[in-house]
Amino acid sequence: CALSEGGQLIGEGAVPADEDGLARLVVQHGRGVRGVVEMMSGAIWVRDTLAAAGWEMQIAHARKVRDVAPIACKTDKVDARVLAELCRRDLVPALWVPGLEDRELRERLRRRTHLVRLRASAMNRIFGLLTQWGLRMSLKRLREPGAMQLLAARGVPEVWQRSISEALALIDLLDERISPLDQELRPLAAADARVVLLDTIPGVGELLGLTLASEIGDISRFASPRKLIGYAGLAPKINQSGDRSRTGALSKAGSRTLRWAAVEAAQHAWRESNPWHQLYNDIAARAGKNPAKAAVARKILIASWHILSRHEPFKAPTSRRPDPASASSRCFLAA
Repeated sequence: CALSEGGQLIGEGAVPADEDGLARLVVQHGRGVRGVVEMMSGAIWVRDTLAAAGWEMQIAHARKVRDVAPIACKTDKVDARVLAELCRRDLVPALWVPGLEDRELRERLRRRTHLVRLRASAMNRIFGLLTQWGLRMSLKRLREPGAMQLLAARGVPEVWQRSISEALALIDLLDERISPLDQELRPLAAADARVVLLDTIPGVGELLGLTLASEIGDISRFASPRKLIGYAGLAPKINQSGDRSRTGALSKAGSRTLRWAAVEAAQHAWRESNPWHQLYNDIAARAGKNPAKAAVARKILIASWHILSRHEPFKAPTSRRPDPASASSRCFLAA
């Protein structure tokens, strides 16, 4: 949807998101155009391509666009008109987009995460196959000579043995792919001052710290720890009506990778040496393990915000029994 400075409709229609389609768009409307595209797969490439052609481009936050301009009928045509009008009035809720170097680091980390998840899936499949025959064996034992003969002696048919062998071969292949990535990422983590500070948080290692640092970016983007928690999607949904307020499930609106990294760091909260061990136990006993991990993940993000803002290592909080509040409201008490 193309609008003039006065708001008159100049052009409308579908444009292929490829080089030819964008080139025709530039030829049709010329240079010096202000434009906006909603966040989607390839939105950054579209923005960079049109910016190189002389356009002033922004990427809109889809959720915030709906907050600014709620509409009853949602179609591509209506969305395009809303975005064009917001752009004309300088009201676009623009997304922060990291630079190319930061995006390259994120892609390396996400590639490793993808491979690790595939490896974990293969391990879980082996565990499931053994469980079908009442067996529990470690991967180390399954890799030793005579492991398949041992399975046969325990009554595991050949078809299941073949499935276990295929899963073991897949794990070996993934290990070969993950090892070079680890060697590539560890020097980057050691050279990043943010990671050195984040590594002082219990449960955060060098690669997990590098993931947190790359997803957070410039900590000055977040005015408070609560903003960082909301960006990670770990804040609870709040339903208010009059003087009533009820908190619900996690919003999960934000960086999925940052949310995963924070929850992954919270996996060690069951240890007594963890500074949030008591918080984890109290919430786990009342609401379950997953809400307890989410509460600890919020604490980790709060600690990350203070560490990166003050450029100081982690300091364990003073031990005191947490106030009796729901797991979903912990983030508001923590700050």
